[in-house]
Amino acid sequence: MKFPKTYTLKEVSEIINTEFVGNSNFPIFGMNEIHVVEKGDIVFVDHPKYYDKALESNASVVLINKKVECPEGKALLISDDPFRDFNKLTHFFKPFKSASSSIAETAEIGDGTIIQPNTFIGNHVKIGKNCVIHANVSIYDNCVIGNNVTIHSGTVLGADAFYYKNRPEGFDKLLSGGRVVIEDNVDIGASCTIDRGVTGDTTIKQGSKLDNQIQIGHDTVIGQKCLIASHTGIAGCVIVENEVTLWGQVGVISGITIGKGAVVYAQSGVAESLEGGKTYFGSPATNARAKMKELATIKNLPSLLKNAKRNSK
Repeated sequence: MKFPKTYTLKEVSEIINTEFVGNSNFPIFGMNEIHVVEKGDIVFVDHPKYYDKALESNASVVLINKKVECPEGKALLISDDPFRDFNKLTHFFKPFKSASSSIAETAEIGDGTIIQPNTFIGNHVKIGKNCVIHANVSIYDNCVIGNNVTIHSGTVLGADAFYYKNRPEGFDKLLSGGRVVIEDNVDIGASCTIDRGVTGDTTIKQGSKLDNQIQIGHDTVIGQKCLIASHTGIAGCVIVENEVTLWGQVGVISGITIGKGAVVYAQSGVAESLEGGKTYFGSPATNARAKMKELATIKNLPSLLKNAKRNSK
């Protein structure tokens, strides 16, 4: 998430009422999660296990819950609760704005685009040319949709990330201030849910086709010309490279990469990154041919054991 203008370290510290380490005029351009953070951004960290990762990341400012040595060229914001204060920044820069109509006045809709009845289009949404948005679609604030996109009934773009911190009093939600970006020539089936990024973008790239009832988590990137079949669930922060096929009821764990041209058969569970250009099956998903042989061997175990006993006599 980029700020509308450059803020100084002192200005940001005053927004969240924290101490800072560094030049008071140190420039800050935005805020992001660790996997998408860039130079000029703030990243937060609240567990010693991840201190080094945050301090060595591309972030220019680290919102942290302990005074540590500040790396050269960076700055620190010292907070007793970085999770809470990261939420404060999200609320400050991307506050929730209620809608006053089914299509917001600030929405931009391209020539030739058809919007069917009972569709909701939120604040600052951008929709390109020659799209078809069917009835009862909900497109939350700040979503960006390219040209020649079809979205079928009941689909929701831009719902909040499923991201919580477990506190003694209950689960604390990390606020979402990111977007959903749908590129040109994408088809999205009925009753799909595509969550927005926490601070970045959840992206469906050019020419990809999604079946009905698919869930895509926050900050995930689906590459070009991918095919994703019904009931597939993809967690947050996943990278699906170009021309990947995921068949029905595939489940994908967060934070992994599925390589270009990979095919994952139905009802598989993807628990680690997969190399491109290969076919996978099973849970956890492995090479499909090897898995089929394994299943065939298991099926034949009773007869193999029976023959082994007979031969031992």
